[in-house]
Amino acid sequence: MNIGNTMIKRGNQLKDNKETKEKLLISAKKEFIEKGYLSASLRNICKNAGVTTGALYFFFEDKEDLYGALVAEPIKKLHAVMDRHYAEEQAQIDAGLLIENDMDHDVEAAIEIVRCLYLHRDEFMMLLTKSQGSRYQEITGGFVMITEKHFRRMADNLEKSFGAPPVADYLIHWIAHMLIDAFIHILTHEVSEEAAEAHVQQVIKYMIGGWVGLFTPANK
Repeated sequence: MNIGNTMIKRGNQLKDNKETKEKLLISAKKEFIEKGYLSASLRNICKNAGVTTGALYFFFEDKEDLYGALVAEPIKKLHAVMDRHYAEEQAQIDAGLLIENDMDHDVEAAIEIVRCLYLHRDEFMMLLTKSQGSRYQEITGGFVMITEKHFRRMADNLEKSFGAPPVADYLIHWIAHMLIDAFIHILTHEVSEEAAEAHVQQVIKYMIGGWVGLFTPANK
């Protein structure tokens, strides 16, 4: 009987802890969206969640840990989509296949990215517009770096395949930045996910046209 009561108490405690943590996360999300990371108040977050500051520190080390609990998983999901797409393209490069005209594959990957962004739109808007002062404030640069590294490998492969002049690192960086900025602009200016998917298809078509142009002889 005592064992049974103990198990019930533990179950209730776990339930209470889960509910308390969820209240804190809901309150924190609202606070960060309204005020940004720097101006967000842990006291207000706890007050609006109806819990004590002690309860907050039971679950989270500090404000940044609380912010990270909201955005870390969406970032992880987006990285996974990008990494999978780039890995597939790299496998094609390693196999000696030309991929400059594989528009369908690129469009599918871009749409998957858009869906990930819009599934967690609040969190990504927080990252893009409300993360100043946190360790996430340079998040855009990280995605540009990943893309730039991949584009550099692609360019090196296409240079050899076409005998084209080398593409400068500066231009590769700019192209990577332009692509990431395109996704950011769509996310921050377009509320409709359906419209965003239509926009990104045009962006990818434009980007591929410019990319291919870099390696096509001028007389063709």
